[in-house]
Amino acid sequence: MLTSATMSPAAIAEALRSTGYLPSEGLSTVVFLATAMNRPLLLEGEPGTGKTSLAEAWAMITGAELIRLQCYEGIEASQALYDWDFARQILHIRAVEAVAGDDLDVRALEETLFHERFLLERPILKALRSSNAVLLIDEIDRADDEFEAFLLEVLSTFAVTIPEYGEVRAANPPMVVLTSNRTRELHDALKRRCLYHWIDHPQLAREIEIIRTRLPDVSAQLATQVATAVHRIRTSDDILKPPGVAESLDWARALQRLGHEQLDVAAAAETLGAVLKYREDAERVRRALEAILSR
Repeated sequence: MLTSATMSPAAIAEALRSTGYLPSEGLSTVVFLATAMNRPLLLEGEPGTGKTSLAEAWAMITGAELIRLQCYEGIEASQALYDWDFARQILHIRAVEAVAGDDLDVRALEETLFHERFLLERPILKALRSSNAVLLIDEIDRADDEFEAFLLEVLSTFAVTIPEYGEVRAANPPMVVLTSNRTRELHDALKRRCLYHWIDHPQLAREIEIIRTRLPDVSAQLATQVATAVHRIRTSDDILKPPGVAESLDWARALQRLGHEQLDVAAAAETLGAVLKYREDAERVRRALEAILSR
């Protein structure tokens, strides 16, 4: 298990590779700096390039608890931070009323309503209270400006104040990884609080290595054919959604499950749904399969 005493860019790269995640040299360095400087890490890149997988691999090699906050349009701070279990609070009120009857002390009852046992931890609060956590804030670009503003305070102080409960401050701040597919530009204020890295599609040799590492049962020939075909598809100007590494892995896995030992036109046409997710892309590639696989 990787510890702070043994941490270096090279050690991080080796540890990540042991999980099947093959980082570039630049990525290993920025991960090291994020941990050494206790700064959030913002990863941007095309879908399927391994942004989310990095947080998962990091939690694995450090023995940390992976806590994921999936962002979406309209997400509010309460859905990321905390909530109160209203149903249990109402049951508690009724139980106290039934026992106390006319002797009910309303003020004392109100004080018990915001006890620890009624507090529902959402991902951010759970990460702040954890002794060892990786907080993955996934697809932050899907959230709105108000949610970004809320994150600024949390990422600056690693503390939040719950009016009915008090301040919660992280004794051991979590490693924070934010991912963005860049569907919109994030505000400079948020970026300034983070270290930044763009994860690009890998070069052909590295993608072959990724497939062979993650799917050891796939032959070297099939891994090379899949990676080569995906690279040619990505470079096509008329593709709406270029496939990522995740799609390369899915394609290789699908071909293997069907018993194909090599990628030919028939096998590719049969399994295009594993690598292309738009009808227009699938139709264009299907018409060009012979050229893509024969070059």
